[in-house]
Amino acid sequence: MSTMFFIQFAVVLLCILIGAQVGGIGLGVLGGIGLAVLSFGFHLQPTSPPIDVMLMIMAVVSAAAAMQASGGLDYMIKIATRVLHRNPKYITFIAPAVTYTFTVLAGTGHVAYSVLPVIAEVSRRNGIRPFRPLTMAVIASQFAIVASPIAAAVVACVTMLEPQHITMADVLKVTVPSTILGIGLACVFVNKLGKELKDDPHYQALLQDPNYVKEYIDVEEQKNDVTISPKAKLSVGIFLTAALLVVVMGALPELRPAFEHDGAIKPMGMAHTIEIVMLSASALIILACKPNGDAITRGSVFHAGMRAVIAVFGVAWLGDTLMNGHLAEVESTVSHLVESAPWTFAFALFVLSVLVNSQGATVATLFPIAIKLGIPAPIIIGTFVAVNGYFFIPNYGPIIAAIDFDTTGSTKIGKFIFNHSFMIPGLLSMAFSLAFGLLLVQLYY
Repeated sequence: MSTMFFIQFAVVLLCILIGAQVGGIGLGVLGGIGLAVLSFGFHLQPTSPPIDVMLMIMAVVSAAAAMQASGGLDYMIKIATRVLHRNPKYITFIAPAVTYTFTVLAGTGHVAYSVLPVIAEVSRRNGIRPFRPLTMAVIASQFAIVASPIAAAVVACVTMLEPQHITMADVLKVTVPSTILGIGLACVFVNKLGKELKDDPHYQALLQDPNYVKEYIDVEEQKNDVTISPKAKLSVGIFLTAALLVVVMGALPELRPAFEHDGAIKPMGMAHTIEIVMLSASALIILACKPNGDAITRGSVFHAGMRAVIAVFGVAWLGDTLMNGHLAEVESTVSHLVESAPWTFAFALFVLSVLVNSQGATVATLFPIAIKLGIPAPIIIGTFVAVNGYFFIPNYGPIIAAIDFDTTGSTKIGKFIFNHSFMIPGLLSMAFSLAFGLLLVQLYY
């Protein structure tokens, strides 16, 4: 790697560090300064902003905010409260189970956006540290890609290993149990991390701030008996139906309209599908439940979601611009590492996925090299989960969104960037999933 790459990489990290310290929309707007330095100072060509990621967040937030204004979030929280009062620690296990299932069926981790605001609010209102279920939910939504039969990375993996008589079933019988067991075991440890909200001095200080209480601690949640209207229940039904519809359309591409693209007829992409379905859900909630228009934009979900959009706009665009400017260099360096020491294949997968933020691109770059080097197919399959290094640098859309949805401040980017909330959950999940994956290939092959 060149010296110039590391200098520019330091600029990116510095912007993330300062933005995290500023708070609010600081993370996003500091990304703008980083882009100015890279483009005007180092003459790196900016990539296209992550428009689809931003629009997906906006569409989901519009539906979730309309549901909140209709009383639907209170209804969901009331139901969750009853369950959590009996088993309050289960949300750390339930949340990743939901996002994992969504990703497996839809083939994209971005479906997690639809449940992140609910996870954050349910946790906060029940005194549970939101960082635990939020981080594991995001990690699970990433790791589930290698367990999804419709994910591009899995399809590419099977296609490349097909000459060695490897089928989809051969891959999934390793990746599905290894990721489920790995994430489940990580949840056990993460569920014990950090103080409870009642013992957290930072959150308790927030509760002394009148502005915070006015914005996030509404009168209804302080009452023991909250009256739930039929319209609140209807709004929840519309929202959950939309989320389920996204999953079904991801699992069954034939349900999506097909259009000609690059000379071939292909189903409409999942990004547009999520945006259209969630915007429609928002419209239906507004038309059927008639929430106060101002209440929609005043709610905590809307405020957190818009901060997430700005953060993704700045930071994700900044990181993508850096990596795109050095893509050939990054791929060449990691490729040489695998060629010189094949045993480092899992590490190479992890590093490249961190740098290019794409499981599919990581597979396309390194799997052919591994096959050419003669690395056995079982080892390739056993280490497949290592393509999920997104969490290492906190510039991935769902990570940024989760940080902003957590109004307690328990999910955050640390003072030194890499000590962010997703690091330990991600590393634990990775280590356990890799261990189970390599163990399973020893049993199967």
